[in-house]
Amino acid sequence: MARQPNLLFLMADQMQGRVLDPGHPCRTPQFDRLAARGVRFPRAYTPNPVCSPARASLMTGLLPHEHGVVQVTHCVAEGQAELRESPHWAERLAAAGYRTGYFGKWHVERSECPSRFGWQVDGSLHSSRYGERRRELAGGSPPRFLEEVRVQGPEGWPPQRLGGVLDRPAERRGMGVAVSLAEDFLSEALAGAQPWCCFVSVTEPHDPYDTTAAYRDLYPPAAISPAANWDHDLAAAPGLYRKAARVFAGLTLAEKQQLAACYWGSISEIDTQFGRLLAKLEEAGATDETIVVLTSDHGDFLGAHGLYQKNVGAFEEAYQVPLVVAGPGCAAGQVSWARVGLHDLCPTLLHLCGAEPVTTPAARSFAPVLARPTDCADYQQGYAEYFGTRHWWSQRVIWDGPWKLVWNGFDQDELYHLHLDPYELNNLIDVPDLQGRVRALMAQAYRTIAATDDHPLGRLSYASLQLAPFGPGVADDASPAG
Repeated sequence: MARQPNLLFLMADQMQGRVLDPGHPCRTPQFDRLAARGVRFPRAYTPNPVCSPARASLMTGLLPHEHGVVQVTHCVAEGQAELRESPHWAERLAAAGYRTGYFGKWHVERSECPSRFGWQVDGSLHSSRYGERRRELAGGSPPRFLEEVRVQGPEGWPPQRLGGVLDRPAERRGMGVAVSLAEDFLSEALAGAQPWCCFVSVTEPHDPYDTTAAYRDLYPPAAISPAANWDHDLAAAPGLYRKAARVFAGLTLAEKQQLAACYWGSISEIDTQFGRLLAKLEEAGATDETIVVLTSDHGDFLGAHGLYQKNVGAFEEAYQVPLVVAGPGCAAGQVSWARVGLHDLCPTLLHLCGAEPVTTPAARSFAPVLARPTDCADYQQGYAEYFGTRHWWSQRVIWDGPWKLVWNGFDQDELYHLHLDPYELNNLIDVPDLQGRVRALMAQAYRTIAATDDHPLGRLSYASLQLAPFGPGVADDASPAG
């Protein structure tokens, strides 16, 4: 019987998917090498554009309304972000004989205790193991900021640092701590006969976008060209988006360029640090028997549409995530245009590792696509949800091929053709000839709502709540899209 594959899971925080696109200015030589021996998914997406809901979906294969973590766990009352009991894929791997270790940011649920969910070696941010290594590498003093960009919101709010240059290298900051602990785990695991799973989760490039001068200078700020949607006026977008953009309206072009340089510099640092782990596999001769996953929990606007960070706005910069999978069961050097979500990784990894599956209504294994990347016609739809992070509003995102519908319970809806309008500058929601397309996408949404028992949105028949462009009855027929 063939040995079960090992699994190395590399996760960034708030990293845009498009930084892995060919020709993008951000330099990621280690990630490019990984993609050259695996499958890259330019259409990969997150089921929720903030940390905790996305991470809980990754671990369980459930959408946020199913697992209960609909907000970031540290900013709301307990009942508003409480993970319901459900199987995690790490538990299934442990039951299948895997040695499991988790290192770095957890942020899946409120206990901050990965060992409750199948992770046998806990090196997460709040563990004693992480704290001791951080003291060894970083000492007791915080880093010193040499340059920084701040944003000032409305009166009464303190200024917030969005990013800048600091004096401490990555090896002595958070990402270096997580990678160092993972190296220890790998040294032991690679010497044994037991299959293993090592999850490494760094807190970067999440804002504030901090990096060293050496990495920032890879991208001279003055030479950075503004993205096509940096100056988008959001005239046809929901008013809430324009309200959020006002917070960042005072940033100068030079400050925006500096932020982009620091964000990309941080990603290049991650590339270097994760490269240490990939090199360790190569040195041990374990590359061919190890599945490697590279992804992020969600993206970041980074100036698109005048916005930064995430939360307000359902644009691709926040929802599209990087995804590369390489190793046993994967084609080499291929690009797949399948649309797959983070939650789909749960059944996929268990399938690849030969462990007991986790079956959920909204997630499915894309292992067949990893073996045959161009055979993806049946993987063109996606569904995501957002609950307004502390402000509480309803938003659902529905993809089908190049089409994207944003169903906004609080304002007008949005429709984009991502092939013709990749920067989402033209909201087509009111085009009469496209109402058949809107109807078809709403039907797709209602089918997911019914399958996953999204209770509130499945029961909107009360007259004053009929705010959607089409009601759930459209899910019962197969009328062609316009």
